Amino acid sequence: MSLPNLKTFEVWFVTGSQHLYGEETLKQVAVHSQTIARALDASPQIPVKIVFKPTVKTPEEIHGICQEANAKTNCIGIIAWMHTFSPAKMWIRGLNILQKPILHLHTQFNRDIPWKEIDMDFMNLNQSAHGDREIGFIMTRMRINRKVVVGHWEDKNVRERINTWCRAAAGWNDWQGAKFVRFGDNMRQVAVTEGDKVEAELKFGFSVNTHGLGDVVAVVNAVKEREIDGLVETYLKEYKVVAALKPGGAKHQSLRDAAKIELGIRKFLKAGNYKGYTDTFEDLHGLLQLPGIPSQRLMADGYGFGAEGDWKTAALVRAMKVMANGLPGGNSFMEDYTYHFDPKDMLVLGSHMLEICPSIANAKPSCEIHPLGIGGKADPVRLVFNVDGGNALNASIIDMGNRFRLLVNEVKAVKPKNDLPKLPVARVLWKPLPDMQTGCAGWIYSGGAHHTCYSQNLTSEHLQDFADMAGIEFVLIGNGTTIPQLRNELRWNEASYK
Repeated sequence: MSLPNLKTFEVWFVTGSQHLYGEETLKQVAVHSQTIARALDASPQIPVKIVFKPTVKTPEEIHGICQEANAKTNCIGIIAWMHTFSPAKMWIRGLNILQKPILHLHTQFNRDIPWKEIDMDFMNLNQSAHGDREIGFIMTRMRINRKVVVGHWEDKNVRERINTWCRAAAGWNDWQGAKFVRFGDNMRQVAVTEGDKVEAELKFGFSVNTHGLGDVVAVVNAVKEREIDGLVETYLKEYKVVAALKPGGAKHQSLRDAAKIELGIRKFLKAGNYKGYTDTFEDLHGLLQLPGIPSQRLMADGYGFGAEGDWKTAALVRAMKVMANGLPGGNSFMEDYTYHFDPKDMLVLGSHMLEICPSIANAKPSCEIHPLGIGGKADPVRLVFNVDGGNALNASIIDMGNRFRLLVNEVKAVKPKNDLPKLPVARVLWKPLPDMQTGCAGWIYSGGAHHTCYSQNLTSEHLQDFADMAGIEFVLIGNGTTIPQLRNELRWNEASYK
């Protein structure tokens, strides 16, 4: 399941006006709107196509463009701008049926006021300053989640905020009709990885269904030896394979077994058109080893993944990979594993038993085999690597019973200062923001899961936009967060959602 090319997606640029100002003014509105749309489309900052649409001037035209956007599969959202005053009651029917995300661009064609030439004709044409307030009221009155971006359309910061929203819209679009499969059930007795899959499909648009492990084992067992030969060659080229796993090595058959599992899972996912999957070490009947390198490589190719039956994280990993497509850095399934409580340098070591995506690796991964100590199967093959420092975040979706919550903690990743010769897993070190105590306590107060998606290239703004599109609660822990403020926010949110 390769990631979609974001340039195949369209965001429609829709300008509002009315017939009050006459044909000459409307001609100018159209020219200006087309100029802005073309400039945004040509901007290297914008990852999708920006498509100009004719000015809407009546309730019928507005309703029609919203209907058309709903029906166009590759239209992932609308940018709305009021060049003149567009009476907002005209927008009610259209906005009532709009199913695509909307960004309200509060801009104007001219950057500066032409002090010596400005007259009433200019004022009648360039009315965004109050025209956008009119449409803003009706969207607030209708409780419509949207993003508001303020500034001149040529400004790089404005375009960057549009870029962020477009990427979030691409991730949201990818969830619509998506399918995720669980191989086996949830890890026994675990709470946070459970959730209401019916409510998730209603809210998010993706479905989650289970296949017994025997279904995928049958596909794995049908893999041909020549297919395994080809994938083993890929392993040998792409990774630093330890001697024991190389041809002739004592553990080479384990490498072939891992390749066979990867090929089988790949075929199963492709045949079912799945965008991600979960497994669990408590249900491996028929597999020789827990899928380590298979899950790592499938994530690197764009599939979502969640361990121990965690379908919410699998879906989030997939969405975040789509949002970040084309950006430097990566996104991976992650878990807070253990702490370094040195008062001078507190750190979290993030990892998992095996399944960390090599898209976040800081160098060519090492392909190794080690005992797992859990699951009761053969020693699994995995990729081992470190991760560079830099700005990053962890994100988690939690089922709160009456709603879903998207929780984000901004972090500062730290380049490893020490070797970890006896820890044979991929790993990353980070400092939670604003500090260890606040970040970790805030996560626990917020009910955050132990599984997350770790991102090197997305920001909290991407995920705030995404949560708005989904219509779910968003909670951020970052610089400036305090525990009293966060606990109040959680209390207020609880009251709001009642």
